[in-house]
Amino acid sequence: MRHLPVFLDVSGKSAIVVGGGAPAARRAEHLVKAGAQVTTFAERLTDDFRDLLAGPNFHHEARDPKREDFAGATLCFVAVEDERLSSEAWAAAKGMGAWVNVADQPRFCDFIMPSIVDRSPLVIAISTGGASPILGRMMKARLESLIPAAYGRLAHLMGGFRDAVARAIDSPVMRRRFWETVLEGPIAERALAGDEQGASEDLARAIRSASPRPPRGEVYLVGAGPGDPDLLTFRALRLMQKADVVLYDRLANPDVINLVRREAERIYVGKQPEDHELPQGEISALMVKLAKKGKRVLRLKGGDPFIFGRGGEEIEALAAEGIPFQVCPGVTAAMGAAAYAGIPLTHRDHAQSCVFVTGHGKDGGIELDWTALLQPRQTVAIYMGLRNLEALTREFVARGAPPDFPAAVIDNATRANQRVVVGTLETLAAKARAAELSGPSIIIVGTVVTLRDALDWRSMAESRSGAEADRKD
Repeated sequence: MRHLPVFLDVSGKSAIVVGGGAPAARRAEHLVKAGAQVTTFAERLTDDFRDLLAGPNFHHEARDPKREDFAGATLCFVAVEDERLSSEAWAAAKGMGAWVNVADQPRFCDFIMPSIVDRSPLVIAISTGGASPILGRMMKARLESLIPAAYGRLAHLMGGFRDAVARAIDSPVMRRRFWETVLEGPIAERALAGDEQGASEDLARAIRSASPRPPRGEVYLVGAGPGDPDLLTFRALRLMQKADVVLYDRLANPDVINLVRREAERIYVGKQPEDHELPQGEISALMVKLAKKGKRVLRLKGGDPFIFGRGGEEIEALAAEGIPFQVCPGVTAAMGAAAYAGIPLTHRDHAQSCVFVTGHGKDGGIELDWTALLQPRQTVAIYMGLRNLEALTREFVARGAPPDFPAAVIDNATRANQRVVVGTLETLAAKARAAELSGPSIIIVGTVVTLRDALDWRSMAESRSGAEADRKD
């Protein structure tokens, strides 16, 4: 994150705008809406300033600014094409201690202006850190169409009852849950439908009947998918925003963890092979303990919690203690890895079945049903097998598979640093070792691997993008 997103209280504070065109007018308009005392310096103002001229918070000086004009100013916007004036205004404002933004000159900006979706008091700011203002405007347009003006009225209604809720409900956790119930229920729907008086009356009644009992804890067992945040389900995102505390493992992508509610406590319970941060029993006990304290516990697991994720063991412990829980499935690693590598797990000409296995046993050994694996027209997807890759491929051959049988390793599947190593049972281990793969990895064994060259859609997309860029150049 290049910039710290903040909302400044500029009500009653002095702000300077240098420039008389449309860009300067937009900045002055935002400042006036936020309650600042705005002075604009420009010999002439365009019609873009028309609605501001009669306002009590707006003043126009038909000249260039002097150094002393910036005294006491909190913010200064410079939006002129004259490089000399722009440079002088920037230096003068900085010299007087103001924070300065110079239009289209990031190196002269103490802060940047985002694209704004205004549903006051609900305000959404969008920024690309200066990387792509056009993308920011596109996102603003999408949000403008998705968020009705009624949400501003809803926020105003909720704000009018904040003090009453604080007096009625002592616990911060209980207050948050009360507001979640209101905003996800019929009171909010009534307000959004335009019946603000009815919603207000219902909300007042809900406050009077609010329960003083401590909150009831529960656990959300959520599959975080193989890594790409775009593969999360809508339900997963909703539960991630409700959590009081999140327990996450090493397979959870940091970009996914960042989507958890900002205030939620984060506890790492990850496990490396032969290096357990917390034994499984202790993880389950911790979930029970937190839930009994009234916490909403998010157990975030890479892939799908019921595919080699030990999710079954964890909910057994919760059920034994009477802890309410929900399970939200995720895209399991083998499916995500195969899809992003361009290797279909099944294909009419190659495989009519697919079997998922783990590459190490309970005590670190390899315990597989080789008779079941070595079936014709079948794909085998192996989880957690990178460390045992040489032994696995050797065992496949020893059990009757041909040495030249196709196989692949997909490392860090679906992430930006995904790598795919393709070979045969005879060559794959050496190739993976040479590539210095770090894991997590999925191993795929089967003739479907031969389809990768034709079906590697990600490489195709990158090639098309590169070709288009070359043509434009």
